[in-house]
Amino acid sequence: MHHIEQHDKLIRALSRLPGIGRRSAERIALTIAHEKKLLLEPLLNALQGVNDNITTCDCCGVITTFDANPCAICSSSTRDKSIICVVENSDDILTIEKADSFNGVYHTLNGRISPMTGVRPEDLRLKELFERVEKEKISEVILAINTDVEGDATAAYISEKLASLGIKTTRIAFGIPADSGIIYTDPITLKRAFNGRLPATKLNLN
Repeated sequence: MHHIEQHDKLIRALSRLPGIGRRSAERIALTIAHEKKLLLEPLLNALQGVNDNITTCDCCGVITTFDANPCAICSSSTRDKSIICVVENSDDILTIEKADSFNGVYHTLNGRISPMTGVRPEDLRLKELFERVEKEKISEVILAINTDVEGDATAAYISEKLASLGIKTTRIAFGIPADSGIIYTDPITLKRAFNGRLPATKLNLN
């Protein structure tokens, strides 16, 4: 196929988006090129709107608008600001909020420690987290980080740092998914379920 510089630039830009590989980027770029009147103007307007209005919260890192920074969660007078829930990405906050089971505030890392991909502690929003803990009256930091090798390494790193500051650090329990069964559960998940078990009288299914 004949290469056009502007088209190649669009493909490279699209390829940087999560979940879009080279082939998908090529298909999207071709569609945009063929359907400029239908797709390009709305896309440009939407991107300009994001550029002009959207930012990340200076405190927790979730997406918000320039005129609502800090975000609605950080600014709320009803949230318990002594408890920080640490998440990998801002979309994790949206998921937790839908569960309506946490009333503290959040801190987004924007990733996790991954030596294999070159992500170091200094590449994450860890400095900001430790500064918040030192400046604010924090009673507990909850780690809501995915359970894999990189997530465990990130959680261990944070726990060790916060322990030196005398801050209580916990990690959310991971167990058997709802509407599933033991026979379908892998050994690591079962182990975590046993380690994170609660007294039956404390179970709340609401």
